[in-house]
Amino acid sequence: MPVKNNIQQIRKERGIKQIKMAEDLQVTRQTFTAIEKNKYNPSLELALKIVQYFDLPIEEVFILEEEES
Repeated sequence: MPVKNNIQQIRKERGIKQIKMAEDLQVTRQTFTAIEKNKYNPSLELALKIVQYFDLPIEEVFILEEEES
């Protein structure tokens, strides 16, 4: 099952630049680009840091999509 995320949408709604968030969470901007484009799933540690950064429940940031049969 693919994992999707709302990171880019939430970040833009809050006026947070990608580079700022990456620096705050101590990862590269390229890492965030890949995560936002759903090309890379963050580690559990980074996912938890992201939801803490946004102060949101995990299900508002990350979505586990059902695969079609």
